[in-house]
Amino acid sequence: MRENEAYACVVATASAIIIGDEILSGKFPDENGPYLVRRLREIGVDLGRMSIIPDTCEAIADEVRHCSERFDLVFTTGGVGPTHDDITLESIALAFGEPLELVDELHAILLKRWPEGPPEPAMRMARLPRGAELIWEGNARFPLVRVRNVHIFPGVPYLFQDKFEAVAHRWMGETISTARIHLDKREVVIAEMLDSAQKRWPQVAIGSYPRREDGSWSVIVTLESRDQVGLADAHQFLARSLGTAD
Repeated sequence: MRENEAYACVVATASAIIIGDEILSGKFPDENGPYLVRRLREIGVDLGRMSIIPDTCEAIADEVRHCSERFDLVFTTGGVGPTHDDITLESIALAFGEPLELVDELHAILLKRWPEGPPEPAMRMARLPRGAELIWEGNARFPLVRVRNVHIFPGVPYLFQDKFEAVAHRWMGETISTARIHLDKREVVIAEMLDSAQKRWPQVAIGSYPRREDGSWSVIVTLESRDQVGLADAHQFLARSLGTAD
């Protein structure tokens, strides 16, 4: 492949929607977002947007609708429990203009736990937007719910991670390879060289990130691509041009 030849491959794009007033208020740190960033990268899915939004129907519906129209995959976390502020399911129904409907399969699960009749708060988890699909994989006692291209995950980190790992194989793609160059220089000194390399290898994402430690400036240059040959060529070019053996 010539260095100016585009590298083409089909890559799934994704958006993550972290739902919860407790995250926005700082009561609890977001664990699901960082986990999802790492895992999507590892399985070869390009995360194009991540948002943290409050527990309001309008905010959830607007964000879900926006992301569903623009990305192949949408992942939501939070708001699927039995309490008053768990409104993700009804908000997604609003986003797509669908009613909530009682799902017999989920109702049956609840009846096993409460044979005399599930309490009304529990019934919230059995009413899904019309057209929802149940995904049973792994050892989960409750399925993952999908509405169109929106995958609705719980917000509790260990539950979220268990459900994600059970279905992650569905989205496996070509992963990204990376390389780094460490320089004891300021960005302004290397900016033109990085610009030149980026134009020469457009299929390689080149970034520079300044650091200041012990009173001295340094830069970490990163190179990322699914094109192994282009990545190696760009890395070799920059390492040589910037005078480093990295």
